[in-house]
Amino acid sequence: MRRRLINTTLGVVLVVVAVLGVPLAFVETHAIENSAGDSLKAEAARILEVVELRMASGERSDAELLHRQIEPHRYAIVRLSGEPPLVIGDKPSGRVFEKDMHGEMGDSVTVGEPRGRVTGKIRESLLLILGVALLAVAAAAALAVWQARRLARPLTDLAETAERLGSGDPRPRHRRYGVPELDRVAEVLDQSAERVARMLTAERRLAADASHQLRTPLTALSMRLEEIIATEDPEIVKEEAAIALSQVERLTDVVQRLLTSSRRGSGGRDPRNMSAVTVRVDDVIQQQIDEWRPNFREAGRSIRVEGERGLTAVATPGALSQVLATLVENTLMHGAGGVNIRTRTTGTSVVVEVEDEGTGVPDELGARVFERAVSGHNSTGLGLAVARDLAEADGGRLELLQQRPPVFAVFLAAHPEEPPG
Repeated sequence: MRRRLINTTLGVVLVVVAVLGVPLAFVETHAIENSAGDSLKAEAARILEVVELRMASGERSDAELLHRQIEPHRYAIVRLSGEPPLVIGDKPSGRVFEKDMHGEMGDSVTVGEPRGRVTGKIRESLLLILGVALLAVAAAAALAVWQARRLARPLTDLAETAERLGSGDPRPRHRRYGVPELDRVAEVLDQSAERVARMLTAERRLAADASHQLRTPLTALSMRLEEIIATEDPEIVKEEAAIALSQVERLTDVVQRLLTSSRRGSGGRDPRNMSAVTVRVDDVIQQQIDEWRPNFREAGRSIRVEGERGLTAVATPGALSQVLATLVENTLMHGAGGVNIRTRTTGTSVVVEVEDEGTGVPDELGARVFERAVSGHNSTGLGLAVARDLAEADGGRLELLQQRPPVFAVFLAAHPEEPPG
């Protein structure tokens, strides 16, 4: 493209120079010849006037007197009736440029000069025109190179940006070039890069959240299946199968919520959670107690429920279960001693608190404990962040009420038909 722009510009300039320069050369040549001829005619007329005046006064023409009437490089030939021609100056050999003037009495004067003098003036003029033309071509070439670089460099940058975008590097470059059309293309590419970056971030977030959020349900489901394999009691098999089925349903709900959250993070329209229903808080807590009690028993720790009973809240059952599962799992993995799950009401909210007897949350993590990739125990740092997102999606919130001993609280909207307290 750069070479094409340069060749096109130079071609246009050469055509313009040819169209203007050739006629100008002809006009200038004709003007120089006319000017030289007019000068010769003027000298011939002046000599003829002197000759006629002297003839009228009865005097003969004096060659020395007439010689002073012409320029040194010129010559003159005076032809009088009945007299031999009078040559003034030296007539050069070779080509000459001459002009004649004739008088009323048959007299004539011829003034000339070497043709080379006129040719030299024409050559100088043509060289000047050629120099100006070459200067114009050189200036056009420089301008063409500059313009080609100015237009080619943005296109090269845009091609590199598109290649980087296609190779998975969606960082926008935010470069502008002062050309409206190219700036518009660059702006569109930057916007596309930002959208691709958001999509990739959402996909990576979905993968990280899925790996973290599915781990606990799959582990619990695996334990139930192991219980079913290890027992031969039909009643136990039936009970464990029912629990496993509820875990599968919760697992399905977790996957659905992760996909919904990913679409919302990618720009999909999901302004509010349409799956929130009235939930019996005791049932969700009891479900978590049944799932986690074997793990606490194996670790030699206890888990118990305290507080108000019969509370209902507006939430998604699977999401609330996942939030409580995250808090309970954190107490099992990072806490110590017994775990208390307390329920209470405050204002128009139902509050579920989870507390253990461990060392609590370090001071440097207190304000950042819900941020992604922030952890004080070499974990992924995703659990609390995802749990907070799930709680907020239902219109609630997840907070750290106390660092030592640690107390996490889930605030849910109370069911409007059954005001708490």
